[in-house]
Amino acid sequence: MTHTLPERTTAAVGLPGPRVTDDRSRKHVQVREFVRSLAEGLVAGAPMPSERELVARFGVARMTVRQALDALVAEGLLDRVPGRGTFVAERREAAGGLRSFTEEMRHRQMAADSRTLHAQAGPASAGVARALGITATDQVWHWRRLRLADARPMAVEDAWFAVAALPDFDPARPPTSLFDALAARGLRPVASEDSVAADLASPAEAQQLGISRAAPVLRVARRCLAAGRPVVAARSLYRADRYTHWSRSPAEW
Repeated sequence: MTHTLPERTTAAVGLPGPRVTDDRSRKHVQVREFVRSLAEGLVAGAPMPSERELVARFGVARMTVRQALDALVAEGLLDRVPGRGTFVAERREAAGGLRSFTEEMRHRQMAADSRTLHAQAGPASAGVARALGITATDQVWHWRRLRLADARPMAVEDAWFAVAALPDFDPARPPTSLFDALAARGLRPVASEDSVAADLASPAEAQQLGISRAAPVLRVARRCLAAGRPVVAARSLYRADRYTHWSRSPAEW
């Protein structure tokens, strides 16, 4: 089934396309990057060229086109609707590189916001003390926030950091970005250790995130390091329908 392309896409398709080399192993990359260039900047739901149109345009096998589209679907850039075609997906936060939540949302052209759910200072628990490399007698802040993207819940985040790291932290007037506040004291996180696990939301978590009970979620545990030592320990619960964990290796794409 052929779909009418939006004006920008139709215009782009009308331009001379990139020359496909004889290296068959690279053809799906060229098709993929061409489709990516069409999709980026379009609104969610905008239709993409059909497989038949791409086969005719690039002179490649249908399997090559399907491989290119599969890669973009896996990235979360496109959605497939059986019987209808391929469309631009709703923007999802994709984790790549060490960015704060605010920076990542800005990178994804989404407006970041937060609501403080809990903020309290107290002695570090044994687990937090181990994660931060401090003693159980040291004071830490526990800061829980509902993280929003385009005014919609994206995640619930619990962060722990030493009171000594941010002695002027005020829960009544918290910083927009914890990373920025740490950077002002020369402790901007530059590396992290992460673990990611799929899970189902509890009733309370589902209510906070605005999703159905037992909806799929991603649990991310992170330890952020600055100047070779840990400065933040965090646990985040992300909506799986809005957040895609994505990484890129140094290998050529």
